[in-house]
Amino acid sequence: MSMHDLKPSHFIRDIIDEDLRNNKHEGRVHTRFPPEPNGYLHIGHAKSICLNFGLAQDYNGLCNLRFDDTNPSKEEIEYVESIKEDVRWLGFDWGDRLYYASDYFEQLYHYAVQLIKSNKAYVCDLSPDELRQYRGTLTAPGTESPYRNRSVAENLDLFQRMRAGEFEDGTRTLRAKIDMASPNLNMRDPVIYRILRAEHHRTGSAWCIYPMYDFTHCLSDSLESITHSICTLEFEDHRPLYDWFLDELAVACHPQQIEFARLNVSYTVMSKRMLMELVDQAQVDGWDDPRMPTIAGMRRRGYTPASIHSFCERIGVAKRDSMVDMALLEHCVREDLNKHAPRVMAVLRPLKVIIDNYPEDQTEDLDAVNNPEDAGMGTRRIPFSRVLYIERDDFMEAPPKKFYRLAPGREVRLRYAYFITCTDFVKDAKTGEVVELHCTYDPATRGGDAPDGRKVKATLHWVSAAHAVEAEVRLYDRLFVKENPCDDKDTTDFKTFLNPNSLETLPSCRVEPSLAKAAPGSRYQFERLGYFCVDSMKDKPVFNRTVGLRDPWAKIKKVMSNE
Repeated sequence: MSMHDLKPSHFIRDIIDEDLRNNKHEGRVHTRFPPEPNGYLHIGHAKSICLNFGLAQDYNGLCNLRFDDTNPSKEEIEYVESIKEDVRWLGFDWGDRLYYASDYFEQLYHYAVQLIKSNKAYVCDLSPDELRQYRGTLTAPGTESPYRNRSVAENLDLFQRMRAGEFEDGTRTLRAKIDMASPNLNMRDPVIYRILRAEHHRTGSAWCIYPMYDFTHCLSDSLESITHSICTLEFEDHRPLYDWFLDELAVACHPQQIEFARLNVSYTVMSKRMLMELVDQAQVDGWDDPRMPTIAGMRRRGYTPASIHSFCERIGVAKRDSMVDMALLEHCVREDLNKHAPRVMAVLRPLKVIIDNYPEDQTEDLDAVNNPEDAGMGTRRIPFSRVLYIERDDFMEAPPKKFYRLAPGREVRLRYAYFITCTDFVKDAKTGEVVELHCTYDPATRGGDAPDGRKVKATLHWVSAAHAVEAEVRLYDRLFVKENPCDDKDTTDFKTFLNPNSLETLPSCRVEPSLAKAAPGSRYQFERLGYFCVDSMKDKPVFNRTVGLRDPWAKIKKVMSNE
């Protein structure tokens, strides 16, 4: 049984299986992931990465990484390097198959010349505005350009002069000669080259004309002997053009374009243009802001490659666009971190607790389990002393019914430690806020139950004040308050729906001493609080909340649906 037999089936696998049965492409499976280096990749690209590289792995094939770098005005080396890092982080390796469309610029130029010579392409002098007017609409055919019937010789001359830089930007284009009356707008004499004087990140100023994406993409696939060109559904109407170029040029390898539904995730946006707008307008702290749906942002937030793989596998590969709930992605993250993240104790909003009957000069080390899901992760020692910190939310002066945590006269368990009872509390004279608790402890309850069998209804986490490490914690929430911020039915600017509470910074948290030298990128479960990732280690550790222990939006959504 091969690896792909163990994977969930979908229509792309069915196509590949049929091709293999018919020995199409001589039994080869060769895919590619072809990003444009004009921004950082997001979770939608992760789905494509997992699909293209995953299929190649499952069928003992190959997958290329190719940058479709045909628009130097929007492309940067920073984006190239970030994309390579993202693909590697997801666990994939392109080996020696790293390509750029710019590798093929000379060959693409000769392909364009070949189309001119066969009278299938012409140089057009229409301005960009005129091109749009001549194109027609979905219900009205286009109008042929007055330059459509130039001679082959004139077109060859003009195209060579375009390359030589004789004409200003935007004054001339090279267009394919197809059918201005086609019901498919993509077939109405599309532009295949334009004049653009811009420094290219690889070729510098060697070129002042650049091929368009539709022309470049299919021919790059062919030059790399790709068998299955997998892309998202918005390119379905481009497939006839993809095939037209390959057929007219009679290339040796004619890949099959297959479209699948792009990924849309609730409470975020999946448009690089919109994401760039958020970055440029400082609505977020860069492309790797942990609130962003970028792979870099998710990595910084503490998501794991395994959780993203699991998410992509669970949502499957479909033919129709749909909205996937962010809760599913967060569930996959929790599921993975639950198995692998060490447990530690941290207090985000510290409230001082003094145990009056505990010796002032005494400290003892208690055993704590690192991960109950994995006994092999062992235990650690945590210090316990007379003065502790607990969460401010774990105490109420006048608790309501069903509040089982600490209150005056109430007894609770401290995790791995003792039963304590609150005997008194101190308030700030100006604000009336409780700032200090006084408690007593039962020495007979260390690490277990009370010998007399009495029970408590709550177990609290804590840290020793003398040993705790001060830390900054950033609590991240969903970036938007609306499930679909760019709903076609809503013309409101999508930024209107940004969540004003998507980030809360807590500068004076306390964490157990084992985290004093935690490495950036390390992931932990803060007991009772959620999963957190080390963002940086400067004057003190900084932790980003990856995800809570449960989905807080589920209840909110239910309440909202009842209003």
